[in-house]
Amino acid sequence: MQEVYDFLKSCGTYYLATCENGQPRVRPFGTVDIFEDKLYIQTGLSKEVAKQMLAHPKVEICGCQNGSWVRVAGEAVLDERREAKAHMLDQYPHLKNRYSADDPNTAVFYLKNVTATFSSFIAEPRVICF
Repeated sequence: MQEVYDFLKSCGTYYLATCENGQPRVRPFGTVDIFEDKLYIQTGLSKEVAKQMLAHPKVEICGCQNGSWVRVAGEAVLDERREAKAHMLDQYPHLKNRYSADDPNTAVFYLKNVTATFSSFIAEPRVICF
């Protein structure tokens, strides 16, 4: 999991795919955190992406850099605890002007049943599950 986190963090921007009424939806994301041995992402509950993850928890993330990429498939689980929100926001203090650990709109999701596949044009894919 640490390797997946490090790769996504170093990408800066990665892409999250969700599903809405059978249609894939992909958008750029930039938050990633490890809290209590789980990989987390953050958004606002009022956003369509949060609604999509709540309705259809299977998601996929793709990040790339320097000719390598990782695809992270898993299930998004909403964690409503203040501690999880605060930990994420401490990693991204610039978000504190829009989100708060006490704001019910602040949403953090952790990923479970994860399969992460590291790939490049020059090496065989490598899979990590957690």
